[in-house]
Amino acid sequence: MTELLDQYMSELPLVGILRGITPQQSEAVAEALYSAGFRIVEVPLNSPDPLDSIERIAKQFGNDMLVGAGTVLATEQVAQVKDRGARLVVAPNTNVSVIEASVALEMVTIPGAATPSEAFAGIAAGAHAVKVFPAEMITPSILASWRAVIPASAGLLPVGSIDHTNMADYWQAGASGFGLGGSLYKPNLSLGDISANATKLAWSMASTMKI
Repeated sequence: MTELLDQYMSELPLVGILRGITPQQSEAVAEALYSAGFRIVEVPLNSPDPLDSIERIAKQFGNDMLVGAGTVLATEQVAQVKDRGARLVVAPNTNVSVIEASVALEMVTIPGAATPSEAFAGIAAGAHAVKVFPAEMITPSILASWRAVIPASAGLLPVGSIDHTNMADYWQAGASGFGLGGSLYKPNLSLGDISANATKLAWSMASTMKI
């Protein structure tokens, strides 16, 4: 499954986090992200009717996007999201049971970690990448210390207040990509604003990768 994640990350190493999205918004917002170059999207499970949104996006985009669930906290949720077409499980924490359940169902799993110890525990359990969370607490210099000891094969994805102003610093420190929440999507934004955000962030990422 690492190869599957790498396939989508190679096109654009950004994960769109659609926290708070409704099923009625989901397809149009996902289309806007796709048009801007995004190929990975997650719907956090604390959103309204998240399984419905996941199913709608997965049906619309099939293999064109890696669609998943975020804020997955329990093993039973892993099977629920897979049944709706999700292939990606993202968590804010390092829950070995959730990681192992995801691996058993052949899903890409990205647990959250706030320390190198948590990151190593997640990798040992089978994680395909690590969500470095919350990035507000983990500066680029701290991330560089992580990167010095964590295997290069393990992707590190900072999440939390990431936008066009700080991508380059984290990238140069060893980030493999980013999860984007509020800088990309908020429930009260218009579709035009979301599309503009997506385009700006995708351009910033492409520029950063050339540094």
